[in-house]
Amino acid sequence: MNHQQTTPNLASTPQTFPQLLLARASQYGERKVALREKEFGIWQATTWAQYARHVKYFCLGLLSLGMQPRDVVAIVGDNRPEWLFAELAAQAVGGFSIGIYQDAIVEEMAYVIAFAETRFVVVEDQEQVDKLLEMWDQLKDHVHKVIYYDPRGLRNYTEPFLLYFPDVEKLGEAYEQDHPGAFEERVAAGRSEDIAILCTTSGTTSKPKLAMLTHRSMISMGRNLMSVDPLHETDEFISFLPLAWIGEQMMALSCGLTIGFTINFPEEPETVQENIREIGPSVVFSPPRIWENMLSQVQVKIEDSTRLKQAVYRWALGVGYTMADARFRKQTPGAGLRLRYRLADALVFKMITDKLGLRRTRRCYTGGAALGPDVFRFFHALGVNLKQIYGQTEINGIAVVHRDGDIKFQTVGHPIPETDVRIDASGEILARGPAVAEGYFNNPVATAESFRDGWLHTGDAGYFDDDGHLIVIDRARDVMTLHDGTKFSPQFIENKLKFSQYIKEAVVFGGDWPFITAMVNIDFANVGKWAEKRAVTYTTYTDLAQKPEVYRLIRQHIEQSNTDLPPAARIKRFLLLHKELDADDAELTRTRKVRRSYVAQRYEDIISALYSQNDHLDMETTITYQDGRTARLRTRLRIETL
Repeated sequence: MNHQQTTPNLASTPQTFPQLLLARASQYGERKVALREKEFGIWQATTWAQYARHVKYFCLGLLSLGMQPRDVVAIVGDNRPEWLFAELAAQAVGGFSIGIYQDAIVEEMAYVIAFAETRFVVVEDQEQVDKLLEMWDQLKDHVHKVIYYDPRGLRNYTEPFLLYFPDVEKLGEAYEQDHPGAFEERVAAGRSEDIAILCTTSGTTSKPKLAMLTHRSMISMGRNLMSVDPLHETDEFISFLPLAWIGEQMMALSCGLTIGFTINFPEEPETVQENIREIGPSVVFSPPRIWENMLSQVQVKIEDSTRLKQAVYRWALGVGYTMADARFRKQTPGAGLRLRYRLADALVFKMITDKLGLRRTRRCYTGGAALGPDVFRFFHALGVNLKQIYGQTEINGIAVVHRDGDIKFQTVGHPIPETDVRIDASGEILARGPAVAEGYFNNPVATAESFRDGWLHTGDAGYFDDDGHLIVIDRARDVMTLHDGTKFSPQFIENKLKFSQYIKEAVVFGGDWPFITAMVNIDFANVGKWAEKRAVTYTTYTDLAQKPEVYRLIRQHIEQSNTDLPPAARIKRFLLLHKELDADDAELTRTRKVRRSYVAQRYEDIISALYSQNDHLDMETTITYQDGRTARLRTRLRIETL
């Protein structure tokens, strides 16, 4: 089966991101804000002309330090204007950047920097500098300079390879005196087929691969998404997810430079929700964990409110679900339902969406992993125009998206323009189009496996429904078959469990076993609050997770999830894990996807116990702290049978 969208009729545009930047700077100059960052409680604006000047002088500064075309610049830090300055400056030289997640541990950073043959590293602050100093012996042969843009705590650092970001821009100003026009010549020489960035894949099965994304692929994706869901130059976007993630590159670079809307950067990761409320963005793009966290916030707030408010909320949500279901079925709601919904909106939904910062959003997207249907339906009940997208790093983050007015929560929609999607004989989803990557950097074997005959082999299993919507089942290797022949997706069951505000993560097992079991992470903050209200004392996460009262709480939510599942796919036994699954322990990717095969290997004893007759397991494991230290943890895990 093959589904294709036609090419949109769009005017020709610049071929590279630096060329797009100069076009926007020429168009808007000092008249329009390009970037906005909150510092010390005040929103600081950067115009398009200032944006271009920062990129220009940082680019010339890199040239003065010896950067050559095809050299790699690694960038590590929170979302800040300097990240975009550095990325575009590297591209203007003729090189490319690679983003590294700011919470990466030393070994992960060292691997990516070394494997990408990085020449310059741009970091935010002392924390990242300290990580680099710790691994400097592994990097010093190819990393030339480390450039930081937050100087706090670094005044007494004397390493000769350290440079302050504004000082590099000053070097660029001096370089321009001797090389007038050098920046403009470099930018003009850029071609659409040049690599723009190396982007790490999620690494669910092994170390991340580095997808080579060209300017053509990234810009075409931005244009095609904007042809489906147009944004305007007056719109606002808040960049708060890691710029190392393709989803954030998709919005901040591919769409932002294509349209010219304003990119806002929050003051701190902890102030994101508050800053979103202040700005009221026109569009929000987040992976499932963000939407799940928002839902949990609402559920916890409602639980803490009065009985009257809870009753009004339940009534309003029922009305919202009825309206959402009517829209999903493309039915025209009757006058009575419209009236009830307006009342529910005025009493409840407007207040909730305002608190979440979604009051002014025209469209919201979720991608990077599957979002549970219950969560998806909840936001549509509130009136939030939330859409599923489907894509991978290797196709610039998006290949398929819902259209306005044609949304089904169990699907991901139709392919975007210029994109072909088909299902091969084995049920694997294949995709092709201008947004597909050139392959993996320095990895010809993996490139040959994933990119064949012009098609990207996604590794995902799926099918098209009767309306041409793509339905993604799960990673093809993760789809399991029970002994009775029932096929099931662990991810689908896990997402149903995570609809509970008390369950943060879940890993489901089955496959070669006779029934389904689950290993559950409680949400420490929400369960802790629940326990305190009921005078259940506890000391640590491990202690709280093993409380009989908490087991009863989680059991209720698992039993509720089971009612909507086929009998063969219902969870029969579960346990509450003694620790949170953590990216630092390699159990999750940096985008919080479960590394299922690694978890199954690491917790082999737990899985065996879940399928035994035992009602407990004595566990000893090693945990890794953020600073790299390790510790041994011993505890008795209770196993519950449903």
